Amino acid sequence: MPFPSFDFNLAILLATVFLAGLAKGLSGFGTGMIVAPVAGALYGPQAALVIIVLIDSLPSVPVTIPALPIARWREVLPVTGGLLLFFPLGIYVLKHSDTQTLRWFISVAVLVCAAMLMSGYRYQGPRNPAVSLGVGGVAGVLSGIASIPGPPVIAYWMSSGLPATIVRANLLTLFLLGEVISLGNIWAAGLLKPDPVMIAFVAAPVYFLGLHLGARGFARASERTYRIATYALIVLAALTSLPAFDSFHSP
Repeated sequence: MPFPSFDFNLAILLATVFLAGLAKGLSGFGTGMIVAPVAGALYGPQAALVIIVLIDSLPSVPVTIPALPIARWREVLPVTGGLLLFFPLGIYVLKHSDTQTLRWFISVAVLVCAAMLMSGYRYQGPRNPAVSLGVGGVAGVLSGIASIPGPPVIAYWMSSGLPATIVRANLLTLFLLGEVISLGNIWAAGLLKPDPVMIAFVAAPVYFLGLHLGARGFARASERTYRIATYALIVLAALTSLPAFDSFHSP
């Protein structure tokens, strides 16, 4: 498979991927919400999903393994089940929808998710396996379309009353399982095409560098500062990637 040519689009993507890695290294989230709208604008939503899943799979393994014994599996499994069941629906929407419509949806969905996280919204309704399955279903659809499963699950678990350590372990475990589900589904859907795979191969080291630098800077400022910076990057990525601004995406 040939390497992608280093053009304007790839330069923009690499800069975005680096910022996404930096944000995740600092705050623990944000990769999909930062990369999805930009990569979707540059290469199309289908390629964007492949790029995000591939660059974000390996870094989560060493971080998640220590969290597996801490996670509350009775909380994780129903959500994972919903994600597993509904991820293919997201893939179906991704494959059969108009590209421009999908790009509008992804950018708007990212902005809504960012607003929900910034507002501190916490789910206050009933908690049972059926609700957990539904939350996982929403995460699965968002993951299948744009690899942004986190916001509905974060809003659900952060208000659960569970200790922060367990919530973090639950999220890490879910996201690792979600990456396995994602890889299986995008392979089965025939989305692992040479071009996005090679773009992800080129972007992965840049993403790893951002993660490393972000993690090193973790002790130098407050968590609030990191989150504000990450939210700002998410909103900037979503706004500048709206189809209305396509005239600015070419050199």
